[in-house]
Amino acid sequence: MTNLVEMKGIKKRFPGVHALRAVQFDLRPGEVHALMGENGAGKSTLMKIMSGIYARDGGEMFVDGQPVTPDSPRAAQDLGIGIIHQELSLMNDLTAAQNVLIGREPRRRFGRLDEAALNTKTAEIFASLNLKMDPRTQVSTQTIARQQLIEIAKALSYSPRVLIMDEPTAALNDTEINELFKVIDKLKADGVGIVYISHRMDEIKRIADRVTILRDGAYIDTVEAADTPLSTIIQLMVGREVTQNAPDIPDTSQSPVALEVRNLSRGKEVRDVSFDVRKGEILGFAGLMGAGRTEVARIIFGADPRDSGEIFVDGQPVNIRTPHTAVQAGIGYLSEDRKHFGLAVDMTVRANIAMADLGRFTGRTGVLHETAMKRVALEYIDRLGIRTPSDLQEVRFLSGGNQQKVVIAKWLLRDCDVLIFDEPTRGIDVGAKSEIYALLEDLAVQGRAIIVISSELPEVMRLSHRIAVMCEGRLTGILPGGAETTQEQIMELATQRDPALAGAEETL
Repeated sequence: MTNLVEMKGIKKRFPGVHALRAVQFDLRPGEVHALMGENGAGKSTLMKIMSGIYARDGGEMFVDGQPVTPDSPRAAQDLGIGIIHQELSLMNDLTAAQNVLIGREPRRRFGRLDEAALNTKTAEIFASLNLKMDPRTQVSTQTIARQQLIEIAKALSYSPRVLIMDEPTAALNDTEINELFKVIDKLKADGVGIVYISHRMDEIKRIADRVTILRDGAYIDTVEAADTPLSTIIQLMVGREVTQNAPDIPDTSQSPVALEVRNLSRGKEVRDVSFDVRKGEILGFAGLMGAGRTEVARIIFGADPRDSGEIFVDGQPVNIRTPHTAVQAGIGYLSEDRKHFGLAVDMTVRANIAMADLGRFTGRTGVLHETAMKRVALEYIDRLGIRTPSDLQEVRFLSGGNQQKVVIAKWLLRDCDVLIFDEPTRGIDVGAKSEIYALLEDLAVQGRAIIVISSELPEVMRLSHRIAVMCEGRLTGILPGGAETTQEQIMELATQRDPALAGAEETL
């Protein structure tokens, strides 16, 4: 059988980084080939070469046995290669349909846009994904999860023979993931080859036929997914054994309350939410997509207004209306969308770390003290194990896991007493996850109050001293952390709908 795609001896360098070292990869028709490795292993770089985004520095690439050199995304699309990026690349001011068919919009006579045909064609693609969304919806109004589904629809609109999926489920809930896997099964049956990049181990066993592992830009091995234990795959990825211990739940009952929220409300998104988190405590937030967890975090941080409710820091009421006032009150927020709300990706690691506390490095005349910024940046690079050739490396060249560490460094420098982590390990490999878990636990030991919002139940259970569960904007319960709480108990609270609302829907 001729491979759909074959790559041999692929090499790629960036300033100060040897990203790929003679890497090989192949893809057969009708298979899901998982590409695994820690952040910075070279997975996304290899796929960007395959999809024409990057030019290779060495090696060969074949499509249907013929040598090719796609020098642009359009050239790759002409070869039947599509890609769904980990980082969203949608135009927020356009509608979903305009994004899906951008550059290929149906036209009437004299080049006029056929809006009806545009929306109809997009609706058909959405239906194939079982995605209930009006094609006329503006992208900026949608959640990260639904924007991810629009990206998937956009890739499918090209009817690709090769489809690269880079962390396609990172922002999806279980129902959406199941629908995506049905689409993948259909594509496989049609002979489409799928390259699947994910850090979720359970997905790999569920969906992949073969697994290729990269480490530090080098090819390690290709194995059959069904015959290879996950522990073996992890060891091949990280070059070491990774252990995930259950949390050691400290007794924080006598610790001062760092943050208290009373009767927080905002429309239907957040309804009468009250909770507290003590110094030295990790409070996890669980719930299904749309439960209101991120909305609560954004209100606390002043990124969104509140209709009512009170916020107390160290027992004192604070009137938080903007992120600036939240930071002044000692609250830091790590958004789930680090690309847009956590980092200035075109700036250096040094500048990003210093960003939240520039006053510390600014002289009387307004001149920045670069020497002091460098010293602090190098300290946090070492402390957090940020993999970068220098503190002057632009953040956009770092892997997702290392970008996340830069965001964490920024808030640690600001010395916030309350830290809110929204999906802290989204798009991060198993080795980097372990490091971030250890970091969060260390921050709690230091006396910081930590809130962790995660869509991954094992992660919430792994980290949390207590677990707050939300459903439809309401806090439905708070459970103890550790072995006392099961996934079933969390899901029971996560699906505990408001009887009044449910009854109202039934009468419609």
